[in-house]
Amino acid sequence: MRTVRRAGAVCVGVALALTAAACNTESSGDSGAAGDTSTKQLTIGLANQQESVTFPAAIAEGAKKKAAELGVKLITLDSQGDQAKQASQVQDLIAQKVDGIILVPLSPGPAQALVDQADAAGIAVGTTHGYVGADRKPEDPYQKLKFIVTEDEVGAGATAGKMAVDAVPNGGKVAVITGAAGFQENTTRVQEFTKALEAKGGFTVVATQPGNWTKQDGQAACQNILAANPDVALFYAISDDMAVGCGAAIKAANSTAKVIGIGGAQVGIDAIKAGTMYGTVCYKPFDEGGQAVQQMYDALTGKLTGAPKTSFYETPGVTKDNVDACVPQW
Repeated sequence: MRTVRRAGAVCVGVALALTAAACNTESSGDSGAAGDTSTKQLTIGLANQQESVTFPAAIAEGAKKKAAELGVKLITLDSQGDQAKQASQVQDLIAQKVDGIILVPLSPGPAQALVDQADAAGIAVGTTHGYVGADRKPEDPYQKLKFIVTEDEVGAGATAGKMAVDAVPNGGKVAVITGAAGFQENTTRVQEFTKALEAKGGFTVVATQPGNWTKQDGQAACQNILAANPDVALFYAISDDMAVGCGAAIKAANSTAKVIGIGGAQVGIDAIKAGTMYGTVCYKPFDEGGQAVQQMYDALTGKLTGAPKTSFYETPGVTKDNVDACVPQW
């Protein structure tokens, strides 16, 4: 940290015998200290996932709005879903000597190496919409982080499980549509969902297939499952895009299966209103991006101190009965 000092000397000489000049010097102290943003505009880098995808695009928009409110310079970078590109972009931010980096990690393991590099350069790092470090639990953030702002993925799975029990109270066959291979959400969004079914009893998970986060692949996965299990009572797709695709497959097969998604995306809310989707869990990426910038600002100005903590925002379950409670942000 650069220290700026102002010295003002007032020297008074008095022409009297044996009287020496008196000189006083006063220092302003460290103007770059945490909490003082009056002399330097803070610069924060946002290393995003893939802004052609609506969710991280909404994170970026929320981050930009909050940065403008706080008078912060925000550099937004889009890795386009490429891990090597995200690593290169983080290294560029480090070379630019930004004050802080908000990482939207593509994968927890490689993300840890990026945090290590920034930390070694004395740059604060926080994450949003994801975690750092393979197999780390939300309550145990990587210690070189300043904060994590994200969805409660485990809690969302529990909420989806409760909706499933409400949707099919007599139980039945269930199929799960996961995202692309390697994503942590394939586990975190599912574990409490299946526990809720087990606790109720009468449910059997007959198939789990990847839908790769897209409507098209979600539809194909559900078509395949329905061909082998035409009496499936409920599909749980761990994103709204895949759930909407599944709804199309159900309609084509003249099935009566219900569909639950996760996300609160515009397509999901529209499907709930149309009756082709039973429910979803409402995520708020625009708010999330803004909260991440606020927390980084607080960390850089000394308002956020101590060990890193994971902050979850509210993610309610939404069905046709309360669909207006979720205003889509992506």
